[in-house]
Amino acid sequence: MARSIAIADYTYDLPDDRIAQFPLSDRSASKLLYYKSGNIRDYHFRDVPDLLPADTTLVFNTTKVVCARILFPIAGKNKPVEVFILEPANNIPMEQAMSQKDAATWKCLVGQHKYFTAETISKPIEWQGQSGVVYAGKPVQDGDVFIVQFKWTPGITFSEMLDACGQIPLPPYMKRQVELSDAARYQTVYANEQGSVAAPTAGLHFTNDIIASLHHKHIGIVHVALHVGAGTFRPVKAATMEGHTMHAEEISVTRDTLLRCCDHSDTIVAVGTTSLRTLESLFWLGLKWKLFPDAGIPEVHQWDAYDIQVPDGFSYADALRVLIDKMETHQLTTLTTKTRLLIAPGYSIRSAKGLITNFHQPDSTLLLLVAAFIGEDWKHVYAHALEGGYRFLSYGDSSLLWRK
Repeated sequence: MARSIAIADYTYDLPDDRIAQFPLSDRSASKLLYYKSGNIRDYHFRDVPDLLPADTTLVFNTTKVVCARILFPIAGKNKPVEVFILEPANNIPMEQAMSQKDAATWKCLVGQHKYFTAETISKPIEWQGQSGVVYAGKPVQDGDVFIVQFKWTPGITFSEMLDACGQIPLPPYMKRQVELSDAARYQTVYANEQGSVAAPTAGLHFTNDIIASLHHKHIGIVHVALHVGAGTFRPVKAATMEGHTMHAEEISVTRDTLLRCCDHSDTIVAVGTTSLRTLESLFWLGLKWKLFPDAGIPEVHQWDAYDIQVPDGFSYADALRVLIDKMETHQLTTLTTKTRLLIAPGYSIRSAKGLITNFHQPDSTLLLLVAAFIGEDWKHVYAHALEGGYRFLSYGDSSLLWRK
């Protein structure tokens, strides 16, 4: 069923002036659309602690956006070569890749590729009073991306090198230059693990005061990490979902988070589509490890949820218990793997009862996810937001959606 979904059935008219180009100065002042059982009410994001039941377990994605855009000036050209890093080329975990020193090889997008005629291009960098240079080797095409080898001085980590010479990668629908304020505002206040090229934007509304209020109400907070790839901005161009390819994204979850979610599996609210995709991926990872107990750490593929038969009575908590047991057997404190999970109408959500999320682009897999979560009422939610003056996309307003 999911393969035959026509993306034309999941679109709407989004005027350009409804796309938020800048964030509000106060994160918590964003408008909040509250949806439950077909009813819609309007609040502000600062009301979230009062709108969540006391037994809620909130799941935050703690990924941190890296300065993924490196602009290399080219002599005699009016535009620089832009190298946009995506993921490590050698399949090593993101944390390890960000810690590499002196040299690293990454999958990248390359803008103004026609200007990249030399074997290497370079630009000077400064890091804590030290001068250095970053070099990019000539890109080698690999499908729809390029493989680029970087070398740099002084002896700093790859993430430090990006901080020294890169820019925060604002989404392409923000048709403006990056400003200094974006370095802080395009991060959640709880961002920790480096590796995303786009923010988990539902979390941008949280402030330290709101988090303190949640703790005061004894609402549980656990952390996962999904490192958001550039595919999050990729529109669905195929007529049906069968022609669309989901890009792999790295997820990382601790054993403590699995234990908490296992014990409170009926109270989970996901903060953002990335958190929800991580939580749902855990179900399929647990099921695959149960079905193939001698295999290594599984990955979640695009169509697993539609192709794998789920045994009768196998619950979300059962899947988490499989993962917990396997981690104990393999002496793992953190489970790291990749997911391509597509959540579309017809998919059965097994983890979260609620979802905090922004308003997403037409013709996107994120809109399909919202439709899978609340059904056809997504049309009423988006119509209400458009009529009610809500701001859309990454720097826009928010919603709290309860699953039917």
